[in-house]
Amino acid sequence: MVDRPLEETELVERARRGDLRAWETIVRTHQGIAFRTAYVLTGSAADAEEAAQDGFVKAYRALGRFRRGASFRPWLLRIVANEAHNRRRSAARRERLSLRAAAEARPGDAVPSPEAALLARENQERLLAAVERLSDDHRDAIACRFFLDLTEDETAAALRVRRGTVKSRLSRALERLREELEGEL
Repeated sequence: MVDRPLEETELVERARRGDLRAWETIVRTHQGIAFRTAYVLTGSAADAEEAAQDGFVKAYRALGRFRRGASFRPWLLRIVANEAHNRRRSAARRERLSLRAAAEARPGDAVPSPEAALLARENQERLLAAVERLSDDHRDAIACRFFLDLTEDETAAALRVRRGTVKSRLSRALERLREELEGEL
């Protein structure tokens, strides 16, 4: 008999019953997106690491309150996002949001000229600076949806708002970015 990977719902149920190996599998599966979510919200790798770790601990303790049949990832990311927001608020700092938005060079892609690479880097820096100037609500929506590539539903769950709120925040944020960046040209 070949061991098959367990479904997430099965892993969650096992973790609820105290199976630490099931919980370890869940953590390994979601640690990357949890860290990225926290990083986008805190702007600090150290704070993001702590927020993600604390989020996993809190999620484990709250497994009994997790609604069966619900999607686990948005639930977990909401906990991690809350931890990240708490860290950002308690530190009262506004560090520059530094994300790697530039696509990594893939094998087979043409190497851009130095001029094109410089122009792309300048455009990326202008965009990130404009995103940083957005309100927290708009910046968080942009970061979750476009930098983390979460769906609108996952973004809504992570930010604890309705899907319509995510849509309106994204629309307003994109319009502000468009106006600001066109004004710089």
